[in-house]
Amino acid sequence: MTDLTRLTAAELAEKIQAREVSSVEVTQAHLDRIAQVDDFVHAFLHVDAEGALAAAKAADEAAEPASALAGVPLAVKDVLTTIDMPTTVGSKTLEGWIPPYDATVTKRLRAAGLPILGKTNMDEFAMGSSTENSAYGPTHNPWDHARIPGGSGGGSAATLAAFEAPLAIGTDTGGSIRQPGAVTGTVGVKPTYGGVSRYGLVAFSSSLDQAGPCARTVLDAALLHEVIAGHDPMDSTSIDAPVPPVVAAAREGLNGDLKGVKVGVVREFSGEGYQPGVLRSFESAVDKLRELGAEVVEISCPNFVYALPAYYLIAPSECSSNLARFDAMRYGLRVSDDGEHSAEEVMSLTREAGFGPEVKRRVMLGTYALSSGYYDAYYGSAQKVRTLITRDFDAAFEQVDVLVSPTTPTTAFKIGERVDDPLAMYLSDICSIPANLAGNAAMSVPSGLSDEDGLPVGLQIMAPALADERLYRVGAAYEVARGDFLDKLPELKGVSA
Repeated sequence: MTDLTRLTAAELAEKIQAREVSSVEVTQAHLDRIAQVDDFVHAFLHVDAEGALAAAKAADEAAEPASALAGVPLAVKDVLTTIDMPTTVGSKTLEGWIPPYDATVTKRLRAAGLPILGKTNMDEFAMGSSTENSAYGPTHNPWDHARIPGGSGGGSAATLAAFEAPLAIGTDTGGSIRQPGAVTGTVGVKPTYGGVSRYGLVAFSSSLDQAGPCARTVLDAALLHEVIAGHDPMDSTSIDAPVPPVVAAAREGLNGDLKGVKVGVVREFSGEGYQPGVLRSFESAVDKLRELGAEVVEISCPNFVYALPAYYLIAPSECSSNLARFDAMRYGLRVSDDGEHSAEEVMSLTREAGFGPEVKRRVMLGTYALSSGYYDAYYGSAQKVRTLITRDFDAAFEQVDVLVSPTTPTTAFKIGERVDDPLAMYLSDICSIPANLAGNAAMSVPSGLSDEDGLPVGLQIMAPALADERLYRVGAAYEVARGDFLDKLPELKGVSA
C-alpha cells in the first residue's frame, strides 16, 4: 500500500480529486505520523486532530474542489493567528493565547479547503536561526537529531523533512523560510514583500516580515503560493497587483529547459566563512544550470557585505517598537497582578519573565538605535545602506534574470553550538538578508548533500520584486536536473517505522 505521507502535495491533490483516496485518509495518515515521530522531532507546538479531520471531511463532501490543493493537509508556523488554536509565537508571553481572529493567510487556507494539522515550533517572536530560542524547547533536524533545523521557522521545515506534513507555511524576515529549507533539504520561498498578506502575522519587523510557502518540491511550493498570495485591503503593505503565474512557471520549468535565461552568480557570497562542502555543492548546481541552457555570469553586488549590520539595526529597531504592545495590560502573560504593584512594575516584571534572552537582546539593541541622539547615526544610516543594497539588485537585474548563491554558508550546526555566540548565529543569514532588505523574491531549493558531512545544502535563487515566477521556473528546472532528492530524506534515527 502507498505510504500517503511520502507523496508530494501535487500527487495527493490529484488522488483526492480523482477520489482514489479521501482527504480524511490523507489527513489521518499525517496525524498518525505526527504521533509516531514528533516526540523525537518536536516540530509541533499544537496539533489539532479534530479540526483537521473536520476540515478534511468537508473537503471530501464538497461538490467541487475549492482549490488545486483542496483536501491536502498542512502545518502553519505559530506566528500566524488562528481562531481555533493557540498562537504563542514560541513565547511564554502568549502561552495559551487563542486569538479572536484568523490571519488572512489562515483564512485563505481554510477557504481553499486545506486542513490545518497544527502550529509549528519557532524561535521566539521569529528571532533566531536555529529554533533553539523557542520557549518550548528546540526542534530537532530529522537528518540528525543532534543538529538544528534552522530558524526561525525550523518547525515548519522539520515537519516536511520528517514527513509529518506535505506542506507548511513559514515566515521570512531575514531568511527564516529559506535557511531552514536549506538545512533540512526542503524548498522554502520568500515571496515579494507585499505579495502575501501580513494581516494576522504577529509582527517582528514590519518592513521585512513576509509569509511564504514551504514544501518538498518546487511545484508544491508554487501551488501553495498561489493559494495564499494576492491583495488584501486589511494589510496596508499588500500589493494590489495580480499574483505572478508561479504554478505555470513551475510546470514550464519541469521541462528542464533554461535556454535564454541569464543567471548571475553573486561574487560576494563565497570565500572565508563558507563551508567547502557547501561551496562545492553550489558550484555543482551552477554547472547544472549551464547544462540546462542558462547563460551564467558573475555579478558583483558590493553593498551586500553591509547587509548583515544594516539588518541588525533595522530589524531590532522595528522589533522594539512592535513588542511594546506586549505590556500585560490587555492579553497574554501577566506577572504580579496582586494589587501591590503599579502598572509600570507589572509591565516590567511581565516582560522580564515572558521574553527570552534573544528577544531581550534585540529589544535593547533596537531601543538604543532609536534613542535620541543615535537615531540618525544608527537606524538612519542602516536605511541608507538598505537603499544601496536595493540599487545593487536593480543593477544586477538589468544584466541577468535571476541571481544565485548558497542559501546559508554552512550545513546544520549542532544544537547548543552557537547559543553563546550571537554573531556566529547571525552569520547563518548572511546570504538571505539582502532579499529581505530589498523586498525581492527568493527561494531555497535543495542542491544535494555536502560531501563533508552528508547534510543538506541549499541553492538560493533570487528574482526581482513581482517576478516570483522566475524563481519557480529556474528552481523546477534545476530540481529535475539535480535528480530525485526525496528518496534521500531520512528515516528518523531511533524511531521505528
